[in-house]
Amino acid sequence: MLSLPLILLPDRLAVCRLAPHAPLPDWVAGPGFVSITRTDEELSIVVAQDRVPDDVASVGPWRALKVQGPLDFALTGILAALTAPLADAGISLFAIATYDTDYILVGAQTLETAITTLTAAGHRVAG
Repeated sequence: MLSLPLILLPDRLAVCRLAPHAPLPDWVAGPGFVSITRTDEELSIVVAQDRVPDDVASVGPWRALKVQGPLDFALTGILAALTAPLADAGISLFAIATYDTDYILVGAQTLETAITTLTAAGHRVAG
């Protein structure tokens, strides 16, 4: 069984959706976790919830658990080791991968249950 060290990030996050060709808004700039993904269908931004204007389509609050990295690209099963126990517990998540590591976002209202579930699955959560 794969045991992963996780770090709980402090921010309460929002997942935002903008038009696919929208410019990056000024409110994205600043400290803390930010993830930006542009596709032909949308511009998705994950950022601290308190920076998102009221007129922007968003869902939150989310809390982020970071897999302590950097991770080797040859590793397999990282997300499966985290998502399977959460799915079994009925906990929805939003996954983000970066060059160095992976993040899973869970609803703030399910954070305690998610941490308990991940700990029971053999993972270690700090923060």
